[in-house]
Amino acid sequence: MDNIERELPAGEFKATCLKVMDDVAQDRRSVTVTKHGKPVARLVPVKEQPGSPFGWLKGSVTLAGDIVGSAREAAS
Repeated sequence: MDNIERELPAGEFKATCLKVMDDVAQDRRSVTVTKHGKPVARLVPVKEQPGSPFGWLKGSVTLAGDIVGSAREAAS
């Protein structure tokens, strides 16, 4: 994979935009859209965002027994 940016005429981009977006996401290569040979837009891959720390243990913790009742019995 080389990091050379591709150029694509606007008409070709319009006809193949969904495939071009898939290619950019997969290849991680930008595409510059041109009109009459001049750049007018750039499609770049999105940087992956770190996941939220909330919920990362979801489904990995199980409760065994009555945790509320155990606390009351210990306090008595």
